[in-house]
Amino acid sequence: MRVDACTVEAVETIEAARAVYPLMAQLRPHLADAGEFLERWARQCEDGYRLVALYAEGTPVALAGYRQQENLVHGTFLYVDDLVTDAGCRSKGYGERLIVYLLDQARVLGCAKLMLDTPMSNALGHRFYFRCGLLATALRFVTAVTG
Repeated sequence: MRVDACTVEAVETIEAARAVYPLMAQLRPHLADAGEFLERWARQCEDGYRLVALYAEGTPVALAGYRQQENLVHGTFLYVDDLVTDAGCRSKGYGERLIVYLLDQARVLGCAKLMLDTPMSNALGHRFYFRCGLLATALRFVTAVTG
């Protein structure tokens, strides 16, 4: 299906979230099951998380989770938590369509930047982000907090 014939729709109900869980599971395989995803999705929505899906002929083929944030370094920005296209549907322009949607949302919300994190090992993702005009500007350092 042509990407311009697809629709981007907000995921706002439990039923819609359940329907996109197989996509999210491709990106976040550590989630135990749909129940855990639905619980975390609902909790995050209370803090401003938004989830949208790209539908081709009624089937979700890509999704993006994002939130508006603000800090002293970047000001107001749109942070993309999740971005995935179904493994069987890649290279059809679906991910780029979601990036364009997210940039439009950032403008509407008055954000100065769109930001996301991706693993250093995600070389194919890096190429995709560069093609979409995103630049690697920082490294993120992380450590587990114990006890």
